[in-house]
Amino acid sequence: MPLHKEKREENAKRGGQDHVRRLWRDQGQPLDRGQNRDRGRDDRIAEKQRRPRDAERQHRRGHRLDLGVVISASHNPPEYNGVKFFDREGRKLADAAEEEIEALLDAPAPGGGELDRVEVAAESYLEHVVERFGSDLSGLRIAVDCANGAYAGLAPRAFETLGADVTAIGDSPDGNNINVGCGATDLALLAQVVRKKRLHLGVAFDGDGDRMLAVDERGEPLDGDQIVALLALHLGVDTVAVTSLTNLGFHRLMEERGVRVLTTDVGDRYVLEALRREGALLGGEQSGHVIYLDGHVTGDGLVAGLLLCGALAGRPLSEAVAVMPRFPQTKRNLARAARGPLPQALLAEVAHVNDERAGRARVLVRPSGTEPLVRVLAEAEDGEEADELCARIAALVTRELG
Repeated sequence: MPLHKEKREENAKRGGQDHVRRLWRDQGQPLDRGQNRDRGRDDRIAEKQRRPRDAERQHRRGHRLDLGVVISASHNPPEYNGVKFFDREGRKLADAAEEEIEALLDAPAPGGGELDRVEVAAESYLEHVVERFGSDLSGLRIAVDCANGAYAGLAPRAFETLGADVTAIGDSPDGNNINVGCGATDLALLAQVVRKKRLHLGVAFDGDGDRMLAVDERGEPLDGDQIVALLALHLGVDTVAVTSLTNLGFHRLMEERGVRVLTTDVGDRYVLEALRREGALLGGEQSGHVIYLDGHVTGDGLVAGLLLCGALAGRPLSEAVAVMPRFPQTKRNLARAARGPLPQALLAEVAHVNDERAGRARVLVRPSGTEPLVRVLAEAEDGEEADELCARIAALVTRELG
């Protein structure tokens, strides 16, 4: 699913995560035939222990299966391994459907049914991605961080097939090291390798392969805003979808270039919904989700990495992304006693601050969707102003919520 955070924490406390981690390690074993027999179902399920989440979607669509199942910690540490499901169109299940499945885990089993294993389709996925989104990478020296996850052994081959000289790291998953000191959530090792080996750039994926971030030739990190900005100009799109966290510098650049920007709530599913609704092709999040729907059905970290390399056109990455100004951002996470809507007085003050500084600074306040926290983001052309705004609004949040 992935399991809701509270349930993941409960499982971790009682050792429940060991079952999922065992499934990750035992590459040759079925998920659990008994579970589906007990549910009285005869299903063909695309089963994945270590394959990119997006390969799972392609596999499901290509083989007309009923359901796709992914076991992964996504971008989290291994103790948060969980299960993700995809429908017959290769799309994430809605929250309501996930909750129904969670309820079934504790329901009495009717019995009957059978689960048939469908072999993995990593090779067909790799062939599709390289042919559809690849370009000539001869002479490019690149580090590829697979996060000890689904892209291990796969992503490096894609870049090598296209002619790049690849240094692979985070490429030895053992079920206990996914996202640990590597991958898109920790770029330190990637930056170190790029600087030490004097490579042109490095790309990093998260554990299930739907996020991609990068470092330039100096080892300096890039976020998803910069990557989407570069791709928008390279691909020549007229519309792009991003979230409310996207840097103001991105909006300024897109306005200058005549590109319409759709702004959604935080979450790649909302970006994807906006793209489908508007018939647009490109979108993404600051966290590294990049979605390009021309020849694909969803976000895909490897596709994003290949497109990024193709967008360089012989330039250093630092030069290519310099086209987008980055406004300094300051963030605070504030604890609250309980979840629920934010007070109107707080929202009114935030709106007043944003009206006063329209176009040159802003404040975003939102409750966390998974934790009893309020997240505050302040952004301005000047770092000191961003710090001051964040401190001011954080104090107001603390006063209003106690």
